[in-house]
Amino acid sequence: MMNRALGIDPGDSRIGLALSDELRMLAHPLQNIAAGKAALAQITEVIKDKAVDTVVIGLPKNMDGSKGPAALKSEAFAEELRKRVPKVKVLLWDERMTTVAAQRALHEAGRNAKQSKGLIDQVAAQLILQGWLDSQSFLAP
Repeated sequence: MMNRALGIDPGDSRIGLALSDELRMLAHPLQNIAAGKAALAQITEVIKDKAVDTVVIGLPKNMDGSKGPAALKSEAFAEELRKRVPKVKVLLWDERMTTVAAQRALHEAGRNAKQSKGLIDQVAAQLILQGWLDSQSFLAP
């Protein structure tokens, strides 16, 4: 069985999760986790339960490519997760504009902002993971 990849969109109140299929071709929204002290433990459980061997965490760089406070938070989050799951590859992926793209995709699917609130983080995680998955298919031999 191939292992899956987990996409994470870290936020201040919610953390969106997305999971790849076993072939690592498609990312699917999975769930939201409340940000806070228990979040890393919950994510560690998801990694074990879903046979995840790669985690892709969104790195929200500024439009000019520099790192602001949110990017530094993502880096710290990745470092903490690496300590908890040392055998899992934990990567950071440039996620500029994914939340905007997620909002647009949900709006185009006929959902208003209120209906989309709980899904935006998961869809942003899905877009982060799908971007990474797509980049990997180009790198395959």
